[in-house]
Amino acid sequence: MSTPTALPPARARSAPPAAPPPPRRGRGARAWATRAPLLPALVFLIAVTQLPFVATLVISLYDWNSLYPDERRFTGLDNFREVLTDESLRESVVTTAVLTASVVLASLVLGLLLALLLDRRFRGRGVVRTMLIAPFLLVPVAAALLWKHALFNPEYGLFNGVLNWLGLGQPDWISEMPLIAVEAALVWQWTPFMMLILLAGLQSRSPEQIEAARIDGANAWQIFRYLTLPHLRRYLELGVLLGSIYIVQNFDAVFTITSGGLGTANLPYTIYQTFYQAHEYGVASAAGVVVVIGSIVIATFALRVVSSLFREEVGRA
Repeated sequence: MSTPTALPPARARSAPPAAPPPPRRGRGARAWATRAPLLPALVFLIAVTQLPFVATLVISLYDWNSLYPDERRFTGLDNFREVLTDESLRESVVTTAVLTASVVLASLVLGLLLALLLDRRFRGRGVVRTMLIAPFLLVPVAAALLWKHALFNPEYGLFNGVLNWLGLGQPDWISEMPLIAVEAALVWQWTPFMMLILLAGLQSRSPEQIEAARIDGANAWQIFRYLTLPHLRRYLELGVLLGSIYIVQNFDAVFTITSGGLGTANLPYTIYQTFYQAHEYGVASAAGVVVVIGSIVIATFALRVVSSLFREEVGRA
């Protein structure tokens, strides 16, 4: 009896050979073809932002007064030392810090209250939202002129008209409380910006968590403290950082309402005075470089917060 011969093992199906990678030169050509439409925008961005900053940085290294152009000379970092040691510039830095902190905090608190209001459903919510956003859409100079003449004017302003009708006198708002007058105008204009950021954060909450907390017996304050506020932490940080970047660079309100007088001259206005009135191009450029470096530092933190928000949203999706 013959034993059956073993059959040879079946050949494993071999995968089709992978296509050879395209040559490096072809990949480079395709990459440049996809990036080519962006080159005009990149060139324009460099020409508009980077070249002026490089020119400012070069001018900041010179003792340059436009009234004496022939006496221009290279001084290195002397202008930066003057910026950091000059008393008027130090005062303007303190004013800028006080103005920025007060405006950002006040607009953040008011923006949070308005965002909580608009997060609820009620009749006419779209109209109310549009009206609340309107101050942020105004041109900054127009907003400052509105507050200076329509509201703060001691003779025909709205505030003094109401106070006179109530028999409470007519104070001169700008001369008696100049910094508060500038802060009020800026808070009115930047509160809608904070409201939009925080409203986006409120509308990204998980409704299941809110409903589960209500079923477990949590009241409105407990939901806000233990669920809403921790969820809004990133959005609050983003509002503080972006608001600080914009308010630090604000020039329109100070120039229009007080013309930098009565202790309201912030750093941008002092730079304007140094450049256009004192004609000290080197010192003004050095102060401008300091402002740009500070703004870059704040913007770096803002970009980190934005990227973390994007990562959280992608992870949640």
